[in-house]
Amino acid sequence: MNNDKNALNRRSFLKASLLSGGGMMLTVSFLPSFKSAGKAEALNLPDHWAELNGYIQITADNRIKLICPNPEFGQNVMTSLPMIVAEELDADWKNVAVEMGPHDNVKLGPQFSGGSNSVRMYWKPLREAGAAARQMLREAAAQTWNVPVGEVTTKAGVLSHSSGKTAQYGQMAAKAATLPVPKDLALKSPKDFTFVRKSRKNVEGQKVVTGKPLFGLDYRMEGMLIAMIQHPPAFGMKLKSFDAAEALKMPGIKDIFSLKLYEEGFEQAGFDTRTFNDLLVIVGKSTWEVMNARKKLVAQWEPAGEVKDTMAGRDGKRVVTVPGALESSQKQMTQMAEYAKKPAQELRKDGDPETAFKNAAQVIERTYTAPFLAHNCMEPMNYFAHVTDDKALLVGPLQSPGWIEPTISKLLNLPPEKIEIQMTRMGGGFGRRAYNHYLSEAALISRKVKAPVKLIYTREDDMTYGIYRPMYTATYRAALDADKNLIGFHVKGGGIPEHPIHANRFPAGAVDNYLAEGWQIPSNITVGAFRAPRSNFNAAAEQSFLDEVAEAMGKDPIQFRLELLKRAKENPVGKNNDYDADRYAGVLELVRDKSGWGKPGSEKYNRGVAAYFCHNSYAAHIVDMVTRDGQPYVERVFSAMDCGIVVNPDAATNMVQGAVVDGIGNAFYGALTHKDGAAQQTNFDNYRLIRHNEAPKKIEVHFVQNDIDPTGLGEPPFPPVFGAVANALYKNKGRRFYNQPFKPELEKVM
Repeated sequence: MNNDKNALNRRSFLKASLLSGGGMMLTVSFLPSFKSAGKAEALNLPDHWAELNGYIQITADNRIKLICPNPEFGQNVMTSLPMIVAEELDADWKNVAVEMGPHDNVKLGPQFSGGSNSVRMYWKPLREAGAAARQMLREAAAQTWNVPVGEVTTKAGVLSHSSGKTAQYGQMAAKAATLPVPKDLALKSPKDFTFVRKSRKNVEGQKVVTGKPLFGLDYRMEGMLIAMIQHPPAFGMKLKSFDAAEALKMPGIKDIFSLKLYEEGFEQAGFDTRTFNDLLVIVGKSTWEVMNARKKLVAQWEPAGEVKDTMAGRDGKRVVTVPGALESSQKQMTQMAEYAKKPAQELRKDGDPETAFKNAAQVIERTYTAPFLAHNCMEPMNYFAHVTDDKALLVGPLQSPGWIEPTISKLLNLPPEKIEIQMTRMGGGFGRRAYNHYLSEAALISRKVKAPVKLIYTREDDMTYGIYRPMYTATYRAALDADKNLIGFHVKGGGIPEHPIHANRFPAGAVDNYLAEGWQIPSNITVGAFRAPRSNFNAAAEQSFLDEVAEAMGKDPIQFRLELLKRAKENPVGKNNDYDADRYAGVLELVRDKSGWGKPGSEKYNRGVAAYFCHNSYAAHIVDMVTRDGQPYVERVFSAMDCGIVVNPDAATNMVQGAVVDGIGNAFYGALTHKDGAAQQTNFDNYRLIRHNEAPKKIEVHFVQNDIDPTGLGEPPFPPVFGAVANALYKNKGRRFYNQPFKPELEKVM
């Protein structure tokens, strides 16, 4: 275990050191973008450096190793991040090895995999690291050969001089490690890239398909026990008492007990949660034995009543009151409809929307709804913990190790340097694994039983435990004058327990009279990030509504959007518009051209379009729907993305394709409902996912080519899929669908 994490000199952002085998290790350290400018200036570091350490190791046998700092759950950072370093290093890719690093709050910073930030955050720091290592190797070669450093060139891991002298990087690594790290680093022009923008296979692809032990469920330790938690059958309930006499008689069972996750008054951080605070725990030798013993448990549950949680996050310390009612989806829908009629919080107002609507020749008003969604990661929640009196080893899949360490330190009363968190590959994340309560639970269980423990959730545990995409509704209104010009736009959205509205996004800035409002209803059903939080609903409703407005105005839906974007570019309304109208228009034009929109040859398809901006990137889709066996079927999709420079085109294409399939499935089928606080969907037999034969036959992905630094890609392609499906479905069925998922209403009209 590394017990001196805090001993690193933070004032040096690049350091070189010798490896025991005679090579060089270059360490990079940088501050996260969310730290204050004052701290960045105090450390004399560039603003764009974030607080993590990447390690470039070059050994004497010419191997180059990058320890990947960010958690991997399929977004392919373990390939793309090394590619960024290799680009500036001029490395030979066949000599590059990649390892997932452990959590280290000094060397590797927050290591948060979410918000589509991985490549965006690491882009400049890792380029700087690669360029620095390359320059130091050139200096070493120049000194060894007694030639000017400007005459030493590099290519594919080889140093060369016009005299004919050559050396592999490994031959100069030891000497390079003794040289000072250069301060002024010249980075390549994008036109000179040889790694970036060239596709590379997933460095862990072979391990994944051959079943190598990469995931948290694969982790084993001698003497390890298995733990499971029996939680209340409904939100709003808690453990009253239990009888474990019969369960303890079952083979392999070691202990059954209750414990609290957080003591009263515990300050929860941003990604902490306590869906069910009183844990009823079963510990045994094997998963099967624990599952069988759990069936023999006799537990009594009682109303939890109103609960007060102390939160300490980005919004400061506050007390949140969690209601104690047993909630039902039908009642929640009625409650949302009632709230929608009440005054709401004004989020943005441009011009005089009240007068515009009062004087309008035509007002179009539509209301959209969406239910809770479960993440359903293919690998259920799990975590390994071995906690003793003086240290803790924690191993498993999570998205935010930097956020959980302070919580674990408080729960276990151990200093951070005594806590070792190792990250495994994740079998899906989508925001679910940013909430690390399952790690805390595993740690407390291990401490209680004084043994190494792996906590495992069954699929039913995971689906009924919470951390869902919130339940949303939004009402959109458009005001048209007598000439069918758009003169007013109003969106009022709410949800349980948060509203979905991004007030400064399109079409804000493109309409003279604009109003955005939001409201929310508290709930004891725990929610969290879900692949483009809020945006995945907001885009669905907004893009579906814009199509209706375009039709009422007698305009082509793409042309209508482009006209609004032209206005936002040339004569924008307001100053807080958070999108680039040119880039937004660019993806619409690209998908229009690549799909042959409006041209002969696509008459057999019911076509729907949608576009959206979120997480710093722009996405547009055209969905081509047909009727197959009497059912609407998305046969092909055209997608356009502007996410800046694309590091690994094949991986980026795969990410967009995955978002498209995921979006289609959720639009048609995704729903998690409750009755008297209990989740009504508990496994894949009654939580409908898209099937293989329902996926499009063709998903054609195109990227806008530019030299903008990389922006987000994991989340941006997902939200507009919903709207494109809704708009295609209208063409297919001749009627609009306003409530997700669409399948239940489809069955009523078929």
